[in-house]
Amino acid sequence: MIQIGIFSGYFPYDLETTAQKIQDLGLNAVQLDLHFKDIDLSSGQITKEKAKRVQDTFRDHDAPICAISGYTNIVHPDHDKRRSNVERLKEIIRSARDFGTPYVISESGTFNAESEWDHDPHNRSEDAYEQVRSVLTELAQEAWDHGATFLLETYVNNVVGSVRETSRVFNDIDHPGLELLMDPTNYFDSGNIDDQTGVLNEVFDTLGDRVRIAHAKDVKRAGDDKSEKHADIGDDDALASHTFRGVGEIELPAAGLGSLDYDLYVRRLSERNPNIPLIIEHLDESDVPRAKEFLREVLKRQGV
Repeated sequence: MIQIGIFSGYFPYDLETTAQKIQDLGLNAVQLDLHFKDIDLSSGQITKEKAKRVQDTFRDHDAPICAISGYTNIVHPDHDKRRSNVERLKEIIRSARDFGTPYVISESGTFNAESEWDHDPHNRSEDAYEQVRSVLTELAQEAWDHGATFLLETYVNNVVGSVRETSRVFNDIDHPGLELLMDPTNYFDSGNIDDQTGVLNEVFDTLGDRVRIAHAKDVKRAGDDKSEKHADIGDDDALASHTFRGVGEIELPAAGLGSLDYDLYVRRLSERNPNIPLIIEHLDESDVPRAKEFLREVLKRQGV
């Protein structure tokens, strides 16, 4: 059966309180965000002892860590910033097993210097793809060398933003250290959002065997506001990846608040991944019970 989990970053507390709140909500998997009020896991501050403490705390609360967030712009146009981003991601990858999981996740990035999620014309160029391919190859090898696996998350506005581009990555980088984070909402734009069946089937027909972890948010057309949208989740220090809710023509709300065909999504997801963690995102703490109940009813309805 598919397991329902959540990002730890939606709970802006100390480690113990975060784990307890997740357990109280009946969630049994965690995508770990390296951000707690009482433990410093910033660049250069991860140790085996800290990682073991985090791992044990979530295990004690019956919510084991299934993956780690490493979100950063791996092709930032400022090369010093890019180098810093990639080195931080490699640090997380090297420590992944100490936290109890092999999986570290990031998107492919954008050449937009102002936003990690907005499009840049250079993203669609062959040069952009080659730069991303080079970094992804490094990350895959770093992961393999440390018993980990880097999970690429496709996002439509990034360099790797479509089924075709994602498939090309896996064809060009034939490496056991690289697999896929499945989030079907990230493949939609204004041109294909009305073809739910076609897009979802293409995603799973083409990429289903590479999926290791899945996300649960939603997608819908944006209203008049086409700017980059962020939500207040009650944490002034929250990562921008947790407050982001879409940009341009597409909005990315919490599961059950958009137009994604969730019945088809979980049915296709379960075919090759019958016990996969499905991780809730794009919400604040108060909305977790509603989102969890929505997902539970879909999973029950599909018998997965």
